[in-house]
Amino acid sequence: MYLSYDPTIIFLAEYLAWVVGIGVFLFLIFGRNKKKELWMLIEAFSAGILSRFIFTEIIRYFYDRPRPFEVLSSVYQLIQHSPGGSFPSGHAAFFFALATGVFFHRKWWGVLFYIAALAISLSRVAAGLHWPSDVLAGAVIGILSAWLVKMLLKNFARGGS
Repeated sequence: MYLSYDPTIIFLAEYLAWVVGIGVFLFLIFGRNKKKELWMLIEAFSAGILSRFIFTEIIRYFYDRPRPFEVLSSVYQLIQHSPGGSFPSGHAAFFFALATGVFFHRKWWGVLFYIAALAISLSRVAAGLHWPSDVLAGAVIGILSAWLVKMLLKNFARGGS
């Protein structure tokens, strides 16, 4: 069953992620302080990678939660996706980590990135790929990952002291 807002959900769930990724790199191109912008990119993407490819995968290894389209006949799946591995949301973890990394350096832009992370995450719920708790857990993992990376890199930059 096709609904008029389906293309919007599909765009937010699938393609806004690319816009956000490109947006972060625009800081490096158009930023005034290239060294600070590069440091922001390193922190933000390190946090995103840590949250998405380490923490969420460890959790999924121990807890394989089915996706809504697998267990609810009333869910209309808008985006093709393999079954299983719903909890936590990898997209939420990655994009909330990215947003937090940006927020640490640029508050206003960080807020915009948080809005984008929320739009991506909630649209994946609307697309039938995640439960709301998957997104909440992914957001928490992403935010904590960014904080952890910031602390580790701050200690690294100081020489471990």
